[in-house]
Amino acid sequence: MAISWGTIKSLLLFFGPILLPKAIGYYRSARSAPTIHGIPIRPVPSSVKRALLILFVTALAFLLRTLPAFAPENIFQLTKSRIQIPNDVLFARLNALRPGQPGLTSSDTLLRSRINSLESRLLFFQFGPDVLTNCQFCNAEDPNTYLYYFLPALLAPHLFNICVLALVTSGLFTGKDGGLWRMSATLAGGAAILLDVWITATYSYQENARATRLEDLHPFFWRMRVYRFIGLAFIDGLLGWLLYLSSTNRAFIIPATPGERIESSTKLLDNVRSKMNAMSILRNTVNRDKELRERSREYWVMEGDLMGELMEEREVVEGVNNALENRIDIRTISADAETYAENVLAPLRAMQGTTDS
Repeated sequence: MAISWGTIKSLLLFFGPILLPKAIGYYRSARSAPTIHGIPIRPVPSSVKRALLILFVTALAFLLRTLPAFAPENIFQLTKSRIQIPNDVLFARLNALRPGQPGLTSSDTLLRSRINSLESRLLFFQFGPDVLTNCQFCNAEDPNTYLYYFLPALLAPHLFNICVLALVTSGLFTGKDGGLWRMSATLAGGAAILLDVWITATYSYQENARATRLEDLHPFFWRMRVYRFIGLAFIDGLLGWLLYLSSTNRAFIIPATPGERIESSTKLLDNVRSKMNAMSILRNTVNRDKELRERSREYWVMEGDLMGELMEEREVVEGVNNALENRIDIRTISADAETYAENVLAPLRAMQGTTDS
């Protein structure tokens, strides 16, 4: 039996006050991690840009599939008929709505022979018209046969989306930025499959048997189709948002381990050491060659003379004096010196007074 909306609201009211503060606290700690660890924000890497484009196109395609133009035809809704309507009247209304066609299509004729009982019409609202039209082994006396035939069509968008999630979180495609969310994306895709199959398999299709008006009929197949594509688009959008935050160091930062920090420091020291070795070799080469050594000496003599001339200019001298006066407060330094001297001499004066007494 499917879970009612009242049960869902009760579960949300019970678990909401417990889980919501924890979720908010986790999000805040994830957002503040870059500031705590001193990691700067960076632009979106090119590999992540490709992944975000793929997720955007996939989510947009799923949302477009929810439009009524792409949905299978509900002949009861189209003809505004009750579920108890006779077959001849139902398809006569359907034929009247298609003036541009020579008559009922072959699919309509086949469907007409498959929904001649109330049980088959109830299954029509659970699994849609394609299952009842094309399934050759399905039997209304065993509703599970319809479920077995419907499973591939139900799983197809989920499996496609899992392939997309696997691609955008692959280490070969997005590197470490995507691999961070690979497990979470796989679990989300798997949970969506289990939830969809469970809701479809446990739906109580007999509830439509009590509907006496068209408004009372529950179009389970068409609503679940919309919820399915919206849910897949939400998973893709959420993954794209998480990828954006983590790849730009805005949130969900994993601090480097001590081993990684040691390796980074070692590489930095090796780089500095190689540059110093190169500089030492260059200096030895210059000092060993008479011509280069003479050129080096002339260069530094010329630089020294030029610096001396610049420092003797009036504007330079005045600028240096102004900078020193602005940066150094002589009065404050004198007061600090007097205070320090008094603190040092105070114990000595106290000892001298004790001795004299």
